[in-house]
Amino acid sequence: MNKIYAALILTLFLAIGCKNNTVAEPKIVIDRATMVNIIYDLAVLEAMRSINSASGITYPKPNIYIKNNYNYDSITFAQNTKFYASNTAEYKKMYTEVQERLLIDATKLTGSKKQIKSGELKN
Repeated sequence: MNKIYAALILTLFLAIGCKNNTVAEPKIVIDRATMVNIIYDLAVLEAMRSINSASGITYPKPNIYIKNNYNYDSITFAQNTKFYASNTAEYKKMYTEVQERLLIDATKLTGSKKQIKSGELKN
């Protein structure tokens, strides 16, 4: 999973560095909402793997998970990540949505009464 985060960060830096060059739309476009769901699921998967690393529980690799649950191969996902990352403002919004969902889920799991409102997150 760290490799995926590294690839995402590298893609983000490449997108910023090559701002004048527009990234061509991939042949197979994953819609924005599905991309947000995939990013969210990968974050949850990584959290489960890190928490249960010593327990012997095995979790699917991210590319296998995406293929089984969303029917997209790793190349399609990588191309779409590059495409969405080329618009850094929109890509940041996508990650903010994921972060908000994760915080809401954490609040539900811990039973905390604290309400998380959009815009309260620190970037």
